[in-house]
Amino acid sequence: MGTRGGRMAAAVCADVPAGFEGVIDDMDWLGESLYQWRIRVVLPYVKGNLLDLACGANALVKRHGRGVGADRYQHEGAVDVVIDDAGKLPFEDGLFDTVTVLAALNHIPNRSEALAETYRVLKPGGRVIVTMIPPGISWAWHRLRGESDKDQVDRPWMPGERFGLTRAETRQLLAAAGFREIRQHRFMFGVNTLTVGCR
Repeated sequence: MGTRGGRMAAAVCADVPAGFEGVIDDMDWLGESLYQWRIRVVLPYVKGNLLDLACGANALVKRHGRGVGADRYQHEGAVDVVIDDAGKLPFEDGLFDTVTVLAALNHIPNRSEALAETYRVLKPGGRVIVTMIPPGISWAWHRLRGESDKDQVDRPWMPGERFGLTRAETRQLLAAAGFREIRQHRFMFGVNTLTVGCR
């Protein structure tokens, strides 16, 4: 993460183990490498009971060891809770210490409602963690990978989904949902952005 990212991790969460040894069998090598990279970057910020929203293969929850992976689609039996609408989460208020949305906020059509629900299900002092690439890079990524991108092959895109979000858009969405102390850090050679907000 570099010095700046390291200080950010230390300020947010100091006691999380490093590393990620998981293997995602159904992803191509490039997709798997980037997936693992995101998890390595995010894991130091995860604390307590985790909800990974749009969890895909649910690797983050498995690696963290405590929490629930929720997704609209059942990814080969890996998803703990299948949800119809991220804007209506089936969890009680204040249940989670951390909610993550990795490389997926742009795929949630009702992003504002989903983040309001994220705020609701977080405990006071809890945090939301979002990773996101910008629209131009997202568009190129999806076009270049085509059939290698399981996200495009296994499910249809819904109205309201977008190719990525800018750093400013992500920050604005979190702020509008009530999150404070929003911090952003670039990773993956500056292409991806980690955004952390506190409830």
